[in-house]
Amino acid sequence: MKKKILIGLLVLLVVIQFIRVDKTNPPVDVTQDFITITKPPVEIVSLLKTACYDCHSNETNYPWYFNVAPFSWWAKDHVNDGRKHLNYSIWATYNKERQTHKLDEMYGEVEEDQMPLSSYELMHNEAELTTEQRITLVNWLRTLDVVE
Repeated sequence: MKKKILIGLLVLLVVIQFIRVDKTNPPVDVTQDFITITKPPVEIVSLLKTACYDCHSNETNYPWYFNVAPFSWWAKDHVNDGRKHLNYSIWATYNKERQTHKLDEMYGEVEEDQMPLSSYELMHNEAELTTEQRITLVNWLRTLDVVE
């Protein structure tokens, strides 16, 4: 009986590999991008690209594990959810109030070590921000003025 269950689970694991996630990124108009608009220093660009842009932009890099179900489903859901909450690639489309709100959320979540998510940092240790990097990023975010 245990052998049949194990074989069934193995077959199921193989079959679900054929259910692929869409790894196509939406087009990017750099004129609408947060980095283009805010013109951060190189150090901030690096922090944003390393710790934020994979889940919060249309520039997601899909590593090898995005080919392994069911993990790929979970990870793709995180990307979709991240883009829904904040998408740096469409920053210019946000109205002034939304930009202000998103900036408040950004520095609050970075400062409180809620972003990047620890589950993301497990597979992307380069995205784990040091205390100094968090302070640098938060201080820069707080200097931004939202312009209509």
